[in-house]
Amino acid sequence: MKKIQLLLFALTILFVTKVQAQDVAIDSTKNWKIHGENTFLINQSSFSNWAAGGVNSFAGNIMLNYDFNYKKDKWSWDNKVIAAYGQTFQKETDWRKNDDRFAINSLLGYQIKERWLYTFFLNFNTQFAKGYDYTSTNRKLISDAFSPAYLSFGPGIAYKKSDNFKFNLSPAALRFVFVTNDSLATTYGVDAGKNSRVEFGASFDAYYKTQIMENVTFENILKLYSNYLEDPQNVDVDYTANLAMKVNKWITVNAGVQMIYDDNTELPKIVNGVEVGKKSDLQVKQILGAGITYKF
Repeated sequence: MKKIQLLLFALTILFVTKVQAQDVAIDSTKNWKIHGENTFLINQSSFSNWAAGGVNSFAGNIMLNYDFNYKKDKWSWDNKVIAAYGQTFQKETDWRKNDDRFAINSLLGYQIKERWLYTFFLNFNTQFAKGYDYTSTNRKLISDAFSPAYLSFGPGIAYKKSDNFKFNLSPAALRFVFVTNDSLATTYGVDAGKNSRVEFGASFDAYYKTQIMENVTFENILKLYSNYLEDPQNVDVDYTANLAMKVNKWITVNAGVQMIYDDNTELPKIVNGVEVGKKSDLQVKQILGAGITYKF
């Protein structure tokens, strides 16, 4: 049933986006440029009387990547919205989440010379559903909707060669860390009994997308943050790389990796299925699959 619901949701998104794309084409004379990608990825393996062995599995992922960019005279306003959710199924483990993220990146700019701008940025990142660590004997809750959620904003200066190559530096950026689930507060550096933490520091955001060869694109998103108020040498890093290979108008093969390091995030340290403490470590997520992509 979950497979069918996931497929119907994906097809609905693709249909709605097609209608939206037609509307955008009509309004192309205005100052807004709107484009995006909707991708539904599928991974599936099945075995029956297979001597080499194997486990039946299925995975479905929905990824939405939208850009809303405004330009008039010396003013520009670039907005990117990313949403992704995925589930994987194996007979022994039932359904488990394999991707979950929601991000809004916004950059307001005023051109001071060719390719350089005064800016004000805003970034927001969170997830949709609960996340668990399954390495312990009993699954352990390690994240939830808006637990954590990160809101950053501040003035800065940016270099923008095109929509595919730009970076922004803010030397005076505020960042709020929200944890609405009280049981997870200390996991993300928030004091017990509180639901938020305030940081002040420097933020750097960069975006680069290139076409490696015909029908193959490579996208890079890098975010760095240094908190002046506590251990400024421990820079938080969030890097995402996405490789898309177009087979035809609809079918693509997508590979992605995201790496995060934040020394304030202390996840459970599991030894032989038992939690023995917490540790800060490099977080790595990889996604690979073939599916349907609609671009506009």
